[in-house]
Amino acid sequence: MHAIKYAKGTHGDMQCVDCHREITDAVAAHKKNDGVAKPNCVSCHEALWQGVKQEKLTAEKSRLGLVVENIEAYKKSFHARPDKDDPSRAKASCEDCHSSHEFNVPPKGSAKRTVWHKEIPKTCGEKCHEDQLESYTASIHGEELMDKGNVKAAVCTDCHSAHSVANTSSDAFKLANVNACGDCHQEELKSYTDTYHGQVNRLGYTYTARCVDCHDSHGIRAVDDPKSKVSTKNRMKTCQKCHSDKKPGMHDATPGFASFGPHANSHDFEKYPQMYIATKFMVGLLIFVFLFFWAHSALWYYRELQERKAGRPAPYIDLRGLKLDETKHFKRFPWGWRLAHLAFALITMTLVLTGMTALFASSSWAPIVAALLGGPKVLGLVHRIAAASFVAIFLIHFVYVMQGLLRSKTFRWFGPDSFIPNWKDFRDCWGMFKWFFGRGEKPRFDRWTYFEKFDYWAVFWGVNIIGWSGLMLAFPHITAQYLPGWVFNVGTLVHGEEGFLAAVFLFTVHFFNNHFRPDKLPPPDIVMFTGSQSLEEFRQDHPAYYQRLVDSGELEQYLVDAPPQRMALGSKVLGLVLIAIGLVLLTLVTVGFFSA
Repeated sequence: MHAIKYAKGTHGDMQCVDCHREITDAVAAHKKNDGVAKPNCVSCHEALWQGVKQEKLTAEKSRLGLVVENIEAYKKSFHARPDKDDPSRAKASCEDCHSSHEFNVPPKGSAKRTVWHKEIPKTCGEKCHEDQLESYTASIHGEELMDKGNVKAAVCTDCHSAHSVANTSSDAFKLANVNACGDCHQEELKSYTDTYHGQVNRLGYTYTARCVDCHDSHGIRAVDDPKSKVSTKNRMKTCQKCHSDKKPGMHDATPGFASFGPHANSHDFEKYPQMYIATKFMVGLLIFVFLFFWAHSALWYYRELQERKAGRPAPYIDLRGLKLDETKHFKRFPWGWRLAHLAFALITMTLVLTGMTALFASSSWAPIVAALLGGPKVLGLVHRIAAASFVAIFLIHFVYVMQGLLRSKTFRWFGPDSFIPNWKDFRDCWGMFKWFFGRGEKPRFDRWTYFEKFDYWAVFWGVNIIGWSGLMLAFPHITAQYLPGWVFNVGTLVHGEEGFLAAVFLFTVHFFNNHFRPDKLPPPDIVMFTGSQSLEEFRQDHPAYYQRLVDSGELEQYLVDAPPQRMALGSKVLGLVLIAIGLVLLTLVTVGFFSA
């Protein structure tokens, strides 16, 4: 019987003494030469491969090369380590898994291959891993393979590999294990990587929940199985394994955790209606904003460039009876506004860097940035500090502006000095598009243009949408105490997409409007750093405001000396540095978006 099995194996055409060179006779029990080493699969195959390479037959005998690759993987594996009970031998050797006398791996797709594949759990379990085999047999994977004959069901080697078996407590294995699950469960892997758990994992860290933490490792059961760790009956207990007051920095999971969708997607309305609706809204918002403002910028660039080439005259201002010193500057922004703008710029760039690193965690650059900043925990801490600083400055600005306006007896809420959009803004916007296509004159802007107002009010929108969603995500135990778990799914989506919208808008549209229009070249425009601009530039940008101040006799009240040369130079350097940082961040975001 053994002879028949041996003959059918891979080694069937070899003689016994080809491996057993220590045998000195042909009589049982054999005498053995103590000076000759016992058969060794590793040394034998390595010697064979060296011979093949010398004979230059590597292409014809590539199978031997694959065996040597497996040997190299095995040498670095957990199985090759000394056994704890018997350090003289490895934890597992080739013979333990392959049985050299009967070894045969049938071709893929053959019936024999199916039979061989189904035996893998027994090979691993019956000799060494009895407890794991018992759990696996009762699992959904085991039922599919052993009871239903589904050879696509996962076996030991799908998760642990065949030869490069790693220590399951190592980070390398934990990271690879998530991808191993994803090889079969691709949709679930994609949705997992959209969550905070998955983002940290993609950045190369393993302290957040992985597949095995929620579903178990060997005893995985169907979600509707009462014994499943993720069944509705057991889900809170599973969440509280990690979300527990007993763990540093963590809090007990609250009721909303049970209805969180770790695999919620944006295309299954029946199962995840909130995510479906939120996704459609956000995609529509992004498409509308980008299409409108990118088209606006492109048309503006073309039209302004054509007018500059044609020597367009400056807007006419009636200066009769007014003698102006043209070396003077017009004061546009007080020091508090300029300081707030600089703080907003630095904080926003910090938020973009830390936030987009998490959002695009699967990109090539995100793990590098995360490691440089000290890991996801530090990344999150910096992000939250920056967010709190942003909100604090915003509130200070809002209170300061409102108290000034409420005290004023001349301020009109929909007047020309107000930041509140009015009908003139809509007429100016329509007039700009007419001008783009040569159907009318360029609108004469007053103190604030419609695109400046959009930038201003976008901060209010962003603080509320990004701020509230971020606050809910930062304190999940409080959020889940009062709200259902799907708010985490929607909150993560909205927070990330709004952050993406803000970053791309700032570093494309905002940069264009203020620094890269033909009238503003070469960049940067430094009015937001010096607080003033030349009368010529002021006349070009805000002719209606200029004329209004001339007519009221108030213009001279706003005239100041030009900023010192040193201040102007420093402002230009600062502006160029900020623009460069913004463009680098835009590049990272673009790479992240297209690699997602």
